[in-house]
Amino acid sequence: MLRKSPATLDIRIAVPDDVPGILALISRAYPGIENYSAGQLSGQINNFPEGQFVAVLEGAIVGYCASSRIDEVIALAPHNWATITGNGFGSRHDPTGDWLYGIEMAVDDRQRGLRIGKRLYDARRALAERLELRGIVFGGRMPNYARVKSKVDGPEDYLARVQRGELRDPVIGFQLSNGFTPIGVLDKYLPFDKASDGLAAHMVWRNPYVDPNEPPAFRVPRDVESVRLATVQLQARAVDNFEEFVKNIEYFVDVAADYRSDFVVFPELFTMSLLSFETGKLSPMEAIDRMTEHREPIVRELSRMALRYNINIVGGSHPTRTEDGSIQNVAYVCLRDGSVHSQEKIHPTPNEAYWWKVKGGSSVDVIQTDIGPIGVLICYDSEFPELARRLVDEGARIIFVPFCTDNRQGYMRVRYCAQARAIENQCFVVLSGNVGNLPGVDNMDVQYAQSCILTPCDFPFARDGIAAEASENIETLTIADVNLADLTWARAEGTVRNLADRRFDLYRIDWNGGKPRDLPPPESRPKGSKAPGGG
Repeated sequence: MLRKSPATLDIRIAVPDDVPGILALISRAYPGIENYSAGQLSGQINNFPEGQFVAVLEGAIVGYCASSRIDEVIALAPHNWATITGNGFGSRHDPTGDWLYGIEMAVDDRQRGLRIGKRLYDARRALAERLELRGIVFGGRMPNYARVKSKVDGPEDYLARVQRGELRDPVIGFQLSNGFTPIGVLDKYLPFDKASDGLAAHMVWRNPYVDPNEPPAFRVPRDVESVRLATVQLQARAVDNFEEFVKNIEYFVDVAADYRSDFVVFPELFTMSLLSFETGKLSPMEAIDRMTEHREPIVRELSRMALRYNINIVGGSHPTRTEDGSIQNVAYVCLRDGSVHSQEKIHPTPNEAYWWKVKGGSSVDVIQTDIGPIGVLICYDSEFPELARRLVDEGARIIFVPFCTDNRQGYMRVRYCAQARAIENQCFVVLSGNVGNLPGVDNMDVQYAQSCILTPCDFPFARDGIAAEASENIETLTIADVNLADLTWARAEGTVRNLADRRFDLYRIDWNGGKPRDLPPPESRPKGSKAPGGG
């Protein structure tokens, strides 16, 4: 009896775990072009999961095809790559868009004989047909244009000659053979692409199963993607030993799990109670050394609780000396699948920097969970809008803000900024703070908090943008259900659409270590061309 063997070549939807393999593929396919950052690829996958495809050959990723949905007015108008792709994050994806836009196409040179590019184009075309979109559009590179531009009458003449077979262009020729037609030329599409003189062919494939005269009527379904969030407003209290502290924390994890919460979040510096049973007065550096000794036991206990109680735990933050010797304030996120993630505080407050010598971290990225991508901004970080925007570009729909403030003014700074982040990014923001006092522990002598779960301000959400709110300055657990599908609706059809209406033509955020692919440094500009390529 014959047995079915595993598929040698598989075309499937990309998932977040594919990001390292896609990065390696693009480095091989386009060795002279600045690669994406991991965050940009995460954003493409998280913002439109069904629109990203990989080709896998015997376990290795050998092809990648990225897309987003775009409104016809934007897709068919003049544009450049950075503007229409949201700087490579795919964050301009519009779930009501009537065209599929090609962000990226990359194929391993060593496997081009397997027609992987055509297979990926076929997958993208099948998606457009299934979604009943008007068609597919993208900017196609013209890598032979600069070499012959003195012999042709402009880029339009070049395209016409390629179409007639008088000139050869490996990229445009490949796209023409796959049913795409140029409708014009896009100026400054990829400024660094010297082989194409920075230009691109505006390529279109029209879906034959959709009447071009029929007005589109895409609406976002009002589905339910319910997530239960729990925030702990924790009383800072002295404990006799490590075991007593763990018992106090486990109590709240247990209660949140009894309510079937998906996440429970603790405050910034919630582990400082571990200094309360020290017998002598500690200098700031001695205190940091003690907290560093507690780091591994704390993470181990939080991970144990996450597994035992089947809940995702956002472990506030813990000051610690990291492996490179620097002192940082770190949130440890222990997921119910057993994985552990960390997020460093990017901006230490002046007080942290002066007394504790805390240094800021260097990156902020989403954490993939069973509920979807989330982000963590520790206290002061919530007051810098660029960080939240980065997380949302990468696909985060929930941002957790563990905080520690000693008076109402400090608390209101965090609260107002967190509400602004929820509105401008159309996401949920969860705050968790300490209350009470911790005598004998520097910088923890008095605390003020009113923990809450904040929403955007639009019709599907709570009237005041507050899903739930604790009473101020008492120890308590606050729980609320939120609907992630409401965010999808608000971003596409809300009264205001902050994400979609950004002016990418006027401004953007550039991140060190993840430069936009349209502005690589001079030394990384391409020396030649590959085929296929472009959208």
